[in-house]
Amino acid sequence: MTQLDEALARFDKLIHSPAYQDLAWAEALYEQMAAAQLSPGGRPICPVLRAHLVTRRQYDSLQKTAAVVSAAMDRIGEQAVNDPAMLARLQLLPAERMLASVNHTHGKATATTITASNGPGGQFITGVSADPPASVAYTEPLAELFYDSAPMKELRKRYKFTRGKSVKKLLQAILAAYKGQGKKKFPCIGVVEFRQSLKAAPSTEALLLAERFRASGYPAEVVTPEQLEYRNGELKRGDFTIDIVYRRVSAQELLVRSDLNHPLLRAYRDHAICMVNSFRAEISGKLSVLALLSDDAILAQFPAADRKVLREHVPWTRFMAGMKTTKGSEQIDLPEWVARHKEKLLLRPLDSGSDQHIFDGADLEQSMWERAVKTALRSRYVVQEKTPVEKTAFPVYQFGRLESRDFRVGIQPALFGGKMDSAAAAVEDVTSTFSLLNGLTPALILEGAA
Repeated sequence: MTQLDEALARFDKLIHSPAYQDLAWAEALYEQMAAAQLSPGGRPICPVLRAHLVTRRQYDSLQKTAAVVSAAMDRIGEQAVNDPAMLARLQLLPAERMLASVNHTHGKATATTITASNGPGGQFITGVSADPPASVAYTEPLAELFYDSAPMKELRKRYKFTRGKSVKKLLQAILAAYKGQGKKKFPCIGVVEFRQSLKAAPSTEALLLAERFRASGYPAEVVTPEQLEYRNGELKRGDFTIDIVYRRVSAQELLVRSDLNHPLLRAYRDHAICMVNSFRAEISGKLSVLALLSDDAILAQFPAADRKVLREHVPWTRFMAGMKTTKGSEQIDLPEWVARHKEKLLLRPLDSGSDQHIFDGADLEQSMWERAVKTALRSRYVVQEKTPVEKTAFPVYQFGRLESRDFRVGIQPALFGGKMDSAAAAVEDVTSTFSLLNGLTPALILEGAA
């Protein structure tokens, strides 16, 4: 039994011991989540009663892999805007291409999230968000709550755990991007997001981020794109001048609702603002970037050490189209090959934030898979080789009782300036894709464990 297994077993034994049977500790956790605004809409963002535990070796390995992948994606983005053939393979929309071509000194992703699997077959990078980390405002306070919970305090008498300070690192990365653009004025930060309606309140996460920025001494407000004006070289919401835009809207989402004359886009093109992340970083949000990073012809441009990491940790991915491509040393007809190898494949929407359906070949009959392939060819999809998925049991508190449930776990490292500083874990109830128990839990590092 590994030290990680021992720690997990001891935690489970603790919460089932007489000292914890009244479940006051579980009720206290949920009350603390609500008080810390970690239960948007009345539903806790974290459905489980324990952080996800990883060893220092696992964390360091993921940190190294994430840094290489992040740098490779930045490199692809820089090359693609000057290489029409490479840009075409990324499948950006025309307006996205135009925005990506705007030359910003902070063109690289300032802050982003990678999606990784950490299963028995190793670590694999399966996607990247073009937006700043979506979970930072939640996972840091969640990590503090779990770290100081009664069972963890008892566990910490025997084991040492570390948690990240992600909001501080996020702010440092934002300010570094701002200074890197040559700006010297003390900045005001606008957290820009759409709302469901004009009367809807800002998201809890946006409010938490703005609150943390203000607590660090930087004026910050949550604003909507509809509230923005661009006049006299300044982006404003009323009397509030915005120097840094913390962008929680995609280029595609903005252009569906507006046009290229939107105040935010004009300020961006005029370099009047520092945008985090820049629109060039949207390239990383397309799963087609993984098709380039799993293509030997593209990999040949990278240093040998980076090639090794990318080959080991990026699954084979291709944009779905009627074409011939390579799978290892084999030349294949892509649609025909995909139709014949459903057990090993996923069909995923091109845009990582899309609400289009993901098709898992192993879950579908052959006829249904063939229909899914036709759908993918008509739409904007990629095919990706499946990677091992970690499954872990977590304690949950439902209907006044404690039980253990199995969850699929996906690691979400947060990177600031290309360096991973913390990670969260997306947990998904294995019994249902749409379970109310799906959510997010922070990752804590078990120090000294192999």
